[in-house]
Amino acid sequence: MKKPVRKAVFPVAGLGTRFLPQTKTMPKEMLPLVDKPLIQYAVEEARAAGIEEFVFVTSRGKDVLEDHFDQHPELYDTLEEKGKKESLAAVQAADIPSGHLYFTRQHQPLGLGHAIWCARHVIGDEPFAILLPDDVVLNGVPCLKQMMEVYNEIGGNVVAVTEVPREHTNRYGILDVANDDGRLAKMKGVVEKPAPDKAPSTLSIIGRYIVQPQVLDFLEQKVVGAGGEIQLTDALQKMIAAGQDFHGYRYQGTRYDCGDKLGFLMANVAFGLERSDLGTNLRSELKKLLG
Repeated sequence: MKKPVRKAVFPVAGLGTRFLPQTKTMPKEMLPLVDKPLIQYAVEEARAAGIEEFVFVTSRGKDVLEDHFDQHPELYDTLEEKGKKESLAAVQAADIPSGHLYFTRQHQPLGLGHAIWCARHVIGDEPFAILLPDDVVLNGVPCLKQMMEVYNEIGGNVVAVTEVPREHTNRYGILDVANDDGRLAKMKGVVEKPAPDKAPSTLSIIGRYIVQPQVLDFLEQKVVGAGGEIQLTDALQKMIAAGQDFHGYRYQGTRYDCGDKLGFLMANVAFGLERSDLGTNLRSELKKLLG
């Protein structure tokens, strides 16, 4: 019997050095995508997929993330008094109810696998989702909701995947595929950042996972992998070797890497064009800008 996925982990301890000097005092997860911070898109995606418990793995200087998802009665009262109903609804949409938001610290940058391990006491023995806020997917049906439908259908472990150029395999976790029907790829292995000539495929994991809690047992071993870090990918490989079912799901939508400056700019344009209040004027201004 499949256990429901109620919890999601958001690894948000990184320094965001690619966006300095902006991220000197502001977490990169608070960078605005149009008019909402990146982290809010990830939380809203999780909510849309039925997630009830939100676990943030943070580091020093990330307190603003906690404040963003807290209530702000004074602001609400001011907006109410001024009749700014749309603004009030927009800020209240970020609220997470008491007892559903958890924070745990990753004191040293020891890798994504280590960050997930830091959330072990909140995760317990339940399957859980992992969302990397740097990755945003533009689509009518949120990426994690699509994945949750797949999980409810087949169970096991599900990762979101996309094809990448072979020369880029050394940037991602790459699937070793047993069979592939074009929608789901059954995995017989996964390799972290393989060289192009060593990559078993060009099917790459993006920052969305649904995994069983046994991954924590392998992360507990704290084995150092690629880049001198404790890699989540290595723990996933050990789960596959231990007989766990793993599938890569080709999600519907366009993914933007907002951990990259160009990807972040492209995401702002794409999301802006989708907005009913901005799209027409933005398209017109872009045409002028491009001559």
